[in-house]
Amino acid sequence: MLQARDIMTKMVITVTPQTSVLDLARLLAQHKINGTPVVDDDGRLVGVITQTDLIDRAKKFQLPHVVTILDAHFYLERPSTFRKNLEKMLGNQVADVMTAPAITITPELSVDEVATIMAHRNAHTLPVLQDGNLVGVIGKIDIIRALSQEG
Repeated sequence: MLQARDIMTKMVITVTPQTSVLDLARLLAQHKINGTPVVDDDGRLVGVITQTDLIDRAKKFQLPHVVTILDAHFYLERPSTFRKNLEKMLGNQVADVMTAPAITITPELSVDEVATIMAHRNAHTLPVLQDGNLVGVIGKIDIIRALSQEG
């Protein structure tokens, strides 16, 4: 059975939290990748950023839904969620837009377990860590490639 180490990309393109959103968008487009791990100055994983994060940043702004009953206003969204979404939309650096902490996997994980994590956690890019070190990354296209080679 195939494991994460068999399908992961070992030459990982990373960005830092200080990378601009514009530079990130150019990097993703240039390398035709869906996302990338975010590492600090010491190379430690601090998050992940994907095309979905950039799409969320570019979407139309929506005020939280409110229900008014007898002059009382009830917000149907927590203020912290609204603030987080607003900060993400206005952010200019990867740190403002990235998903942290990142969902990570180990090289020994089977491909079907990797696919299950991606599906259940709605994760598009999974950094692969071994002993706390970034050793690879798996994107949805890597799962597709593995499926296409079966049989």
